[in-house]
Amino acid sequence: MSDTILDVRHLKKYFKTGKGMLHAVDDISFTIERGKTLGLVGESGCGKSTTGRAILRLIEPTSGEVFFEGKDIVKLSGGEMRKKRKDMQIIFQDPFSSLDPKKTVSQAISEPIRIAKILKNKRDIEDRVMELMDTVGLAERLVNTYPHELDGGRRQRIGIARALAMEPKLIICDEPVSALDVSIQAQILNLMDDLQDKLDLTYIFITHDLAVVNHFADEIAVMYLGGIVEKAPSEELFTNPIHPYTRALLSAIPVPDLDHKRQRISLKGEITSPVNLPNECRFANRCYECVDKTCRAGIPPLVEVSPNHFVACYMHTK
Repeated sequence: MSDTILDVRHLKKYFKTGKGMLHAVDDISFTIERGKTLGLVGESGCGKSTTGRAILRLIEPTSGEVFFEGKDIVKLSGGEMRKKRKDMQIIFQDPFSSLDPKKTVSQAISEPIRIAKILKNKRDIEDRVMELMDTVGLAERLVNTYPHELDGGRRQRIGIARALAMEPKLIICDEPVSALDVSIQAQILNLMDDLQDKLDLTYIFITHDLAVVNHFADEIAVMYLGGIVEKAPSEELFTNPIHPYTRALLSAIPVPDLDHKRQRISLKGEITSPVNLPNECRFANRCYECVDKTCRAGIPPLVEVSPNHFVACYMHTK
C-alpha cells in the first residue's frame, strides 16, 4: 500500500505583467510517496523553482490544491501554515546568498530553532547545533566562522543543517548543487542520500541537469513552460524517453567516452512566450515532430502510456 505524503492537484501560479498573465506554473499535478525523491527537471525559466515555492506557499498559488499528509495546506491560515512549515523545508540554490553574512555557523543553524521555539534552553540549543553540524559533516572548529570564510560545499552543508533543524518530513531542494564544483556536488548528493535513509526524508529535487538526478531520484518529472510534459520512474525515463523535449534533453548529457556516438538533437525555433500562452502544445514551435493540425489543436493532456509513465504529446498518445 502506497503512503502518499504529497499530492499536488492542478497547481497554477500566474503573474500579472504589462502584456498579460505570465503562466509560470500552469496546471500541474503529481504525487510523492513518503521517503522517495521526485526529480523536477527542465531548462531555466520552465517554472521548477516557482513550483517548489508555491507548494511551500512561500509564494501563494493562483489556484490548485496541495495535500500534505492528507490536508490541503493552501486553505490553512497564516498561523496554521507557520506551524506546518516545520514539516516542510527548503534548501536554496545559492548557499552564499541564502545565508546572513553577519551570522556565524552556530547562529545560522540555531536561528530556525530559536524562531520556532523548538528548544528554549541555551545549552540545549548549542548541543543541537553541534549535533546538526556533525550530521552534515561540518567540523566543530567551524562553529564560530562566517559564510565568507567557507567554501561553497561547507556553506551548502549549513543550508542543509538549517533545514534539518526543524526535523522536517519533506525537503524541497532547489538546485542545491548547481553552484558547486563537480567533486563537491558528489559529496553533497551522497550526504543527502544518506540523510534520506537515516531520517526517512522525502525530497523534491529541482534541477536543470538530468545527469544529476539520474541515480538520485526515484521518479522524474520533466517541465516545459510551466507544464509537465513527461513523468516516469528514473530508469524508465532514461531508457525509454518518449516526449521529443525529454529526448532532446537526454541527448545533451555529456558522455565521458570518446568512442561513444550519440546523435545530438538540436532544437530550433523560438520559445513560446509564457505570457498569454496559446491553446496549443507548448513545445510545438521547437518540436521536430510537430504536425500543425494535430499539435496546435489544444494543450495535450498528461496521459499514462505504460505503468506509471505519463506523457503529454499528441504524437505519442494516440
